[in-house]
Amino acid sequence: MEFESHYAAVSKSARRQAAAVKQSTTRLGASAIAAAALALCATSAYAYDISTSPYLFGDWGGLRTRLADHGVTFNLGYGSELAHNFSGGTDHLTRYTDQWAFGSTVDLNKLLGWKGATFQATITDRNGRNLGADAHIGNNMLLQEVYGRGQTWHLTQFWLDQKLLNDRLDIKAGRVTVGEDFFSFSCDFQNLTFCGAQPGNLVGNYWVNWPTSVWGARVKYRTSQETDAQIGVYQVNPNYVNDEYARHYGLSVNNPRGTTGALIPLEFGWQPHFAGRPGSYKVGVWYNTSTGQDLYEDVNSNPRGITGLAARQRDGQYGAYISLQQQITGTAGGRGATVFLNFSQADRNTAQTDHQLSIGVQYKGPFNHPSDSIGFAVGATHNNGRYADFVRQVNARTGANTVVGDGYEYATELYYSWSPVPSVYFLPNLQYVLHPGGTSQNNKAFVVGLKSGITF
Repeated sequence: MEFESHYAAVSKSARRQAAAVKQSTTRLGASAIAAAALALCATSAYAYDISTSPYLFGDWGGLRTRLADHGVTFNLGYGSELAHNFSGGTDHLTRYTDQWAFGSTVDLNKLLGWKGATFQATITDRNGRNLGADAHIGNNMLLQEVYGRGQTWHLTQFWLDQKLLNDRLDIKAGRVTVGEDFFSFSCDFQNLTFCGAQPGNLVGNYWVNWPTSVWGARVKYRTSQETDAQIGVYQVNPNYVNDEYARHYGLSVNNPRGTTGALIPLEFGWQPHFAGRPGSYKVGVWYNTSTGQDLYEDVNSNPRGITGLAARQRDGQYGAYISLQQQITGTAGGRGATVFLNFSQADRNTAQTDHQLSIGVQYKGPFNHPSDSIGFAVGATHNNGRYADFVRQVNARTGANTVVGDGYEYATELYYSWSPVPSVYFLPNLQYVLHPGGTSQNNKAFVVGLKSGITF
């Protein structure tokens, strides 16, 4: 409102001047768009080998290389996930969901002579339907991991990274996703149990993974050639994980009202080589300064499902994790098998799903196809018994019949990833979910999926 009042007071001549500047800017923008269009049109006349290019559209007539020489690279991609349940739920359905990603990385040393600095900006767009919800399977972990956080546009990355002290100190700040820095893990599988930063699967209301970002900063220090330590501070604001907010303000860089505290993760990493093969070993803890509602106790520390009173407020929420990966066969970084084990534990006072374990193996280069891979994993997600007791008490008091689990949801997935060319992959997969939602009241689900991706 202050800006609008000030703008209304601008003189008539100043307005004419602003209009002239706007017209010039519009012409400049139109010229830039036209130049980009011509460059893209030139792509069709520029020969490239699709069997070796990492991009489906090649080098854009050499434009990509010229821009990269000046520090500017583009990351344009599309990913989709198809899933059909042959058992489980109330209906046997097929559902499709996808994601577009448009990003750019700028090496500010090449572009501006700003040594050690990198800028990253990425926006994403998600669409589609959730098989688990539509078929009423009752699962905790998504059968299509790319679904979620609002099927709309998101500002996913908008950060600056600065390296100092001969690259031993790394400082990063801006709009970031927590999982890209802490408990960073691949997302090759289609079931969410085995995809991305695991703590976000348990406490996703404040640990925010891709594609949602929050304002935050991270400081990382490489203590040796093989070890490092890092700490971060990230804004906790329920608006960022609100689907309705995302539909209206998903691309906004504004800082919305409603911040409740800060998420502070701390992680120690070790990247050894055994027989020349790389490994990654991480251990971390986190603390959320926001207050959290107790799942079972009321304001008087009595069972709130019986009393019906408001929940007790807990000061802070916390957890810990380990993530272990090690290549055990083959050549370093190439063909061979890599095993992994991930475990996360959240506090039982406030987290409805309080711990998760996953183990698996991935083999790169089967059947002499270096770009292909096979993966197999099993995992378990535990439903907090304190919350289950609360729901049962509410059912008894109100006559409701809400189904709630207090055991494990077990997930298994087998996939084969096939890349006909480097820019395209298809990943058919089989998923089996036992006790969806941590209860035997939900029928086991057998799901056939197809995950695919294109890099333009």
